[in-house]
Amino acid sequence: MTTMSNTTNKTSTTNQTRFESLFGLHVTDDTHYDQYRAGMTPILETYGGYFRYDFQVSKMLKGNADDPFNRVFVISFPDEAAKDAFFANEKYQVVRSAYFDQSVRSFGRIAEYSISL
Repeated sequence: MTTMSNTTNKTSTTNQTRFESLFGLHVTDDTHYDQYRAGMTPILETYGGYFRYDFQVSKMLKGNADDPFNRVFVISFPDEAAKDAFFANEKYQVVRSAYFDQSVRSFGRIAEYSISL
């Protein structure tokens, strides 16, 4: 029997609880989306956040979305308050307006949850 463990790209301590959001996007401009990620990642990290999983997908088999998702990721924060503060951050809003809005046709939050890592 094979088991999967929770993996992260950051060093984690045992029994650390994180608040995570699972998003799906329809990215139409990879260059501007990459600029968005480059601009928002340092801000994200100041809130203890990071991308735990990040996928480019070629086909959406089922789902309720305006456009088929071609990008899916899990973004992880220390807690829900850190997530809310990040998305409300003025510098993040500037980066989002400059790059996200012109590179993503549609997006949806699929789920949010707390998880012990």
